[in-house]
Amino acid sequence: MSIENNEEFRPKIVAFCCNWCSYAGADLAGSSRLAYPADVKIIRVPCSCRVNPMFILRAFEKGADGVILCGCHPGDCHYTTGNFYARRRMTLLFSMLDYIGVENGRTRVEWVSAAEGVKFSTTMNEFVEKIRSLGKNVRLEDLRCRS
Repeated sequence: MSIENNEEFRPKIVAFCCNWCSYAGADLAGSSRLAYPADVKIIRVPCSCRVNPMFILRAFEKGADGVILCGCHPGDCHYTTGNFYARRRMTLLFSMLDYIGVENGRTRVEWVSAAEGVKFSTTMNEFVEKIRSLGKNVRLEDLRCRS
């Protein structure tokens, strides 16, 4: 029996958060002392529409077990229509991920405003639990860069 079997699975989560709403929501969650797992690594982007689908594929390739994109609520985007473009792009990406065999629950899009620290914390906790139930992402393991 190896040491790895005794350890609890801790999923690696990458969260792309827009600067104006979701990142501020994460900041509010932190300053309000609302807990969410430290396994969530936040990458701040100017707008959710700036997340190229290749960024998400690259996150999976580098070992992420789940990727979540958080942006402003539709209609409240700082750049007017950025989140509409992001939603359209992610819909196409999710169908492609399904085609290559990545489980549907490993990706998620969520709209979180700057005033929704509780929603950010709750969303991250739910997403981590979902990924934990799916287990380690082995579908893209053959694409990963080995060191």
